[in-house]
Amino acid sequence: MPKCYQLVGVPASGKSTWISNQDWAFTCAHISTDKWVDIYAREVGRTYSEVFSDFMPTAVDLMAKEVVLYRGMNKDIIWDQTSTTVASRRKKFNMLPDYEHIAVVFKTPSDEELMKRLSGRPGKEIPWKVIANMIENFEMPTLEEGFSEIWQAV
Repeated sequence: MPKCYQLVGVPASGKSTWISNQDWAFTCAHISTDKWVDIYAREVGRTYSEVFSDFMPTAVDLMAKEVVLYRGMNKDIIWDQTSTTVASRRKKFNMLPDYEHIAVVFKTPSDEELMKRLSGRPGKEIPWKVIANMIENFEMPTLEEGFSEIWQAV
């Protein structure tokens, strides 16, 4: 049975960095709307933040097509999005019903560390109120949701 690793954490909690440090992850499909936004921003010579609002619906469509492609190949998937709520994770379960789902949870850094990490991403500004809202509404994944395992990323 193929696996879907759902990364669960606020922006700048270390999700993408974690992927790059996992040797086994290179054989998995990497699903992310950010990837598509970054590609488009580079193509048009603008920043992530400048294209985000207009391009995000297209990025979501491209990501969904990518999921369908990799699902048809029974490829293991790493889903790199915040996935901080049960509702957001349910959509991933629904798109990949025949997959084993593993939650990989990222600890929310201190406000100071989060601000430092966010400021180190020029051209990718995320309003603090958006981050604060994600932190406030964060729902820890559970086995009852359908995960076979829950990992704490380190």
